[in-house]
Amino acid sequence: MGREYERILKCLECVRARTDFHPKAALILGSGLGDYGESIQLECTLDYSEIEGFPVSTVPGHKGRFLFGYVAGVPIVAMQGRVHYYEGYPMADVVLPIRLMKLMGAEILFLTNAAGGVNEAFAPGDLMLIRDQISDFVPSPLIGENIEEFGPRFPDMSHIYDENLQEILRSGAAELGIPLREGIYLQFTGPNYESPAEIRMSRILGADAVGMSTACEAVAANHMGMKICGISCISNMAAGISQKPLNHTEVQEAADRAAPLFKKLVTESIRRMGAL
Repeated sequence: MGREYERILKCLECVRARTDFHPKAALILGSGLGDYGESIQLECTLDYSEIEGFPVSTVPGHKGRFLFGYVAGVPIVAMQGRVHYYEGYPMADVVLPIRLMKLMGAEILFLTNAAGGVNEAFAPGDLMLIRDQISDFVPSPLIGENIEEFGPRFPDMSHIYDENLQEILRSGAAELGIPLREGIYLQFTGPNYESPAEIRMSRILGADAVGMSTACEAVAANHMGMKICGISCISNMAAGISQKPLNHTEVQEAADRAAPLFKKLVTESIRRMGAL
């Protein structure tokens, strides 16, 4: 048993000392969804700081805790604040929460984030279903000794985002009358926003939106055989497309404005996942 696997098992022990809740789905609450916890029928909350060896988010607005409970009758665990690579943590720490939620019992990973729009057809406030991703600009979370208990040394990445879950998101959005864009998400390291030249490069590579999270989490989850889906909230148009300088406060405010529709879509999608 490798050291990293032992550390994750220790984290699981800390969680099980507080709750024996077994979620069906894991939900990561990105910017704009921080108060989604109010929509959850809570059974238990657990601060990251209470879990031995667990990395703690340092980003303003991220509360840093697990929420255990039910959404539309579906048992879920939600991360109210994620860990980012730009905070200085090694990639193994960044994806440790994903691996831990899998060990808790979650078979589905629902990723959300706020992202910069690269596709000029997009506008701030749009919601984008993530069809695929580009993660080459951050280290793979699978570098180093492979954790055989999680998956193979060389996992396939042909279908990171589950097609059945994508259809659930589409049908849920249609039912609610919520416009849903679709596209490719590219993860940069951050914390700086991208230059106009980097955004032009992103578009040439086929990206529709860029951000500082998510793709590495999806790689780790796919390695473990989880079913993955994701939605980006386009909180701003990226540098060079928008001539306005970017700042975190305005990005957060834009994500907050889009939050009501985002929350409705997340709830409806989870309700439909309950039938899987």
